[in-house]
Formats: sequence, structure tokens, C-alpha cells
Amino acid sequence: MKTKLVELVEQQNLKNDVPDFRIGDRVEVHQKILDGAKERIQVFEGDVIARQNGGVQETFTVRRLVQGEGVERIFPIHSPRIAKIVVKKAGLVRRAKLYYLRDRVGKATKIRDDVKRQTKIDADLKLAAEVAAKAAQEAAAKATAEGGISKSAQKKKARKEAEAAKKK
Repeated sequence: MKTKLVELVEQQNLKNDVPDFRIGDRVEVHQKILDGAKERIQVFEGDVIARQNGGVQETFTVRRLVQGEGVERIFPIHSPRIAKIVVKKAGLVRRAKLYYLRDRVGKATKIRDDVKRQTKIDADLKLAAEVAAKAAQEAAAKATAEGGISKSAQKKKARKEAEAAKKK
């Protein structure tokens, strides 16, 4: 039983861009890693074998095979270190925890595809790509309208000028 004050603090820390993923799905987890002074994104792709808790403390376990060895990582869903979660493939399973996959090898670790959810995921990914492309086109049009030119156009122009100078 949580107090109202604790619930209020948790509501502020919840992420709202978490995709709908379930146990059995293949996901890509983009995690921010501090590499010296730089910050980079590291991707961990695998099957979701468990989800625990709820609210701010909710975590999920992702399993993948690396050189024949099983590797599992537990990620907090609402952590600021998680840049994004991308659902690659929807899986259809009948259990809440897929720990039995630890003992299996090869084709025995296959998870059935959930075709209905996969079509929705594909449509969402296509829509997101179209929106991103449209935004990029609008940004390029805005830059050219303001008199600026894109970086690639600047490079082409500089190359042409350099070739013209060599010919003279």
C-alpha cells in the first residue's frame, strides 16, 4: 500500500514513451553508456523472458546468445539511462516467465510469432519512418528558404569551386 505522496513522486518519474511489449517479444534496448567523457548508445537485442514489479520499479529481463553462451540483462523500464526500446518481433507465448529457455539449445529456443500484433508493430514503424522523413524534408525546405543550404550541398559547392580553381 503506497501513500499518496509516494505515488505523486513516482508519477513524475514515469516515462510515457514506453512501447507496448510483452514476454516473448524480441526487443532492442538502446542504453546510454558513459565512455570516458563521451556518452554513447549501446544496443542490446534479445528476447524478453520476464517482467517484474510495476510503476517506477518495473524491470524486464532480456536474453540473447553471444557466441553460444546465453547472456541475460535486467533493465529498469523507466530509467533515464534507457534511451529507447524498440520492438522488433512480436512473440506469442503462454507463460509469464520464460526461464525454461535457459536449458534449451538451438531450435528449441524458438518463440512463435504473433502475426496480429506484428502487423500493428510494422505499421507503427512505417508510420514513424514516414513522419521522420517528412520532418527532415520540412527542415531542409526551411533551411533553404532562409537562405542556408544543407551540408551536403555545401560540400558539393566547395568541391566544384576547388575543381574550377585547379583548372585555372
